Amino acid sequence: MDLIGIIQLFGGVGLFLYGMSLMGSSLERLAGSKLEGILGRLTTSRNKSVGLMKGFGLGTGVTVVIQSSAATTMMLIGFVNAGIMKFEQSIPVVFGANVGSTVTAQILRLGDIASDNPVLQLLKPSVFAPILVAVGAVIFLFTKKKKTKAVASLLIGLGTLFYGMTSMEEVFEPLRESDSFKRLFTSFENPLIGIIIGLVVTAIIQSSSASVGILQALSATGSISYGIAIPIIIGQNLGKCMTVLLGGIGANKKAKKVSLSYLLFNIFGALFFVFIIYGAHYTLGLSFMEKRVNMGNVANIHLLFNLLTGIMLLPFSDKMAEISSKLVRDEGEDEIYSELDRLDERLLQTPVVAVAQCKEVLTKMFETAIESYKTAVELVSEYSDETFSKLLENENFIDRCETVLSGYIIRIDRTKLDTYDKRTVTEILNSIGDIERIGDHIITIAYAAMQKDEEKIEFTNAGARELRSIGHAVDYSLEQSYRAYMEADYNAAVRTEIIEGVVEELRDIIKQNHLLRLQSGTCSTTGGAILIDMIAAGERISAYAANVAQHVAKSIRDDNFDEMHGKLADTDSDEYKALYAHYRQEYIDALTAEEEAMAVTVAEEETVESYVNQDKKNKKKDKEKAKKKEEKKEEKKKDGKEAKGEKEKKKKK
Repeated sequence: MDLIGIIQLFGGVGLFLYGMSLMGSSLERLAGSKLEGILGRLTTSRNKSVGLMKGFGLGTGVTVVIQSSAATTMMLIGFVNAGIMKFEQSIPVVFGANVGSTVTAQILRLGDIASDNPVLQLLKPSVFAPILVAVGAVIFLFTKKKKTKAVASLLIGLGTLFYGMTSMEEVFEPLRESDSFKRLFTSFENPLIGIIIGLVVTAIIQSSSASVGILQALSATGSISYGIAIPIIIGQNLGKCMTVLLGGIGANKKAKKVSLSYLLFNIFGALFFVFIIYGAHYTLGLSFMEKRVNMGNVANIHLLFNLLTGIMLLPFSDKMAEISSKLVRDEGEDEIYSELDRLDERLLQTPVVAVAQCKEVLTKMFETAIESYKTAVELVSEYSDETFSKLLENENFIDRCETVLSGYIIRIDRTKLDTYDKRTVTEILNSIGDIERIGDHIITIAYAAMQKDEEKIEFTNAGARELRSIGHAVDYSLEQSYRAYMEADYNAAVRTEIIEGVVEELRDIIKQNHLLRLQSGTCSTTGGAILIDMIAAGERISAYAANVAQHVAKSIRDDNFDEMHGKLADTDSDEYKALYAHYRQEYIDALTAEEEAMAVTVAEEETVESYVNQDKKNKKKDKEKAKKKEEKKEEKKKDGKEAKGEKEKKKKK
C-alpha cells in the first residue's frame, strides 16, 4: 500500500466516524414518541421469550436487507446513543444481526448474480450511499423546517457512513486479486494461524461478507479443506467486530455497551467452536476435516457459527447485558436516566398513579435545568471541559425527558381522572416544552463560555458586573418558578412574572451600556458579542420560567386565563407596583449605584492623580528657576572677575 492509499484509508475512517456522529445527532433531534413506540413494540413483549424472538427477528431482517451486521449494529449504537432504545432491548437485535450477515454468503453460493441483478445492485452501499447523500442534500437545501432538516441530516450521515466504509474497501480492493494475498489462506496447518489470518484480513477489509466471499472464491479451486476453512471463518467473525468498535468511538457509555455485546457474542462463538470442534478432532478425530469444501459449504459454516451462537446466547440476553454493564461502568449516566423508568407502561392502567409519576419526572427535569443554569454561570468565570461535558449530559437528559414524557402523558386516559388531575396533565404538557427550551438557552451560555475561554477574552469590569446582576435575577426567577410548580404557590408565580419584566428592562440597559462602551473603545467587538449572547439567553430563560409559572397559576385558578396575553396580577395595583419597585431596586438600581460608585472612585483617583502630576510639574519649574538664578550669579561673578583683571592690567602698564 502506497502513501496515497494510506491517506485514502484515513479519509475513509474520517468519513465513517463523521457519518456516525451526524447520524446520531440527527436521531436525537428526530427522537419522537412514535418512533420509540415502534421500536418498543418490535423489541419487547409481555412474554419475555416473545420479546427476545421479536428483537432477534428484527436484527436478522434488517441485516438481510442491508447485508451488513456492522451497519445494523452501528444503527443500534445510534439509537441507544440518542436514547431512543434501551441497551437491554438492543441485545437480541445484535444477535439477530450476526445471523443476518450470513445471507450474503448464501447468495454468493448461487453464483455472481449480484452483478447482473439491478435490484441487488441497489442494495450495495456503494450504490445507495450517493443516493442517500444526494437526496439528503436536496432536502436540506430546500427546506426550512427543523424536523425535515433533521431527516435530511440523517440521510446525509448514513450515506457518509457508507461512503467511508466503501472508501476503506476500495483501498484494499487490489489485495483481493493478489495471488500472494490468496496464498495466505492455504499456507498453514495450525488452526490458530487460520483464526489470526481471518481476523486480520476481515479487520483490514472492514467486511466479513467480503472476506467470506474471498474464501468462497478460493474454495472453487478445490484447495480449501474444512480444516482450513473453519478457523478462518472463526477469525472472520472476530475481525468484523473492528468496524463496530470504531462506531462506538465518541458514543456514550450505553452505546459503547452495544458494540461490546457484539464483540462478546463473537468471542463466545469463537471459543465455543474452537473447544468443541478441535477438542473432538484431537481426541476422537474428525475425518471430514480433510475433505474439500465448496462455496456452499463455506456459506453453511458461516451460517451455523452465527445461528448456533445466537440460539445459545438468546436466553441469556440479560446476562450478556449484565456482563457488558460491569465491563463498561456508567453509574452516573444510569442514575439520571433511571428517572425515566417511572414511566412504566403498566401504570397506564392506573391513570392517577401515571399522572403522579409524570409529575415526578418533570420535577427531575426542572431540577436538572436549574442545576445546569448554576453550573453554566460558574463556567463563565472558570471554564472546564469536564463541567461542559456534564452540562451536555444534562441537556441530553432534558431533551430525552421531553420526548419520553410527551409521548407517555398523552396516552393517559383522561376520562378516568378527576378535575384536579386533568388540570395537572395540562400543566405538565404545557410546561415540558418551556423547560426544554430553558435547557437549550443554558447550553447557549455554556458555548459562549467556551468561546470566551478559547479566545482568552476578558470582560470589562462594567460588563462583568452587569452579567452578575442579570445572572442573579434569572437565578431568582428560576427558583420562584420552581417553588410555584412544587408548592402550587400562586404568589411565587406572580413574583416570577414580575421579575421577568425586571430582567427585560435590565437586558435593555445592559445593551445600551454595551453600545456606549463600544463607541468609547473600552470594549472589544468579540467580547461584547459574547456578553450580549449570554444576556439574551438569560432573558429567554427568565421568560420561559415565567411561562411555567403561568401554567401553574392557570391550574390553580381553574378559569379561562389567557396564558399568552394575560397577567397573573393587576399591573395597576399597589402590591404589583411595590413588588416591581422592590425587584427593580434590588437588581437595576443596585447595579446603577455600583456603577456610579465606581465612576466616583475613578473620578477621585483621576483628581488625585492630576494633583500629583501638577505638584511634580511645579517642583520641576522651581528647580529650573533656581538653576537659572545660579547660572546668572555665576555669569555675574565671572564678569566681575574679568573686569577686575582688566583694571589690574591697566595699572601695571
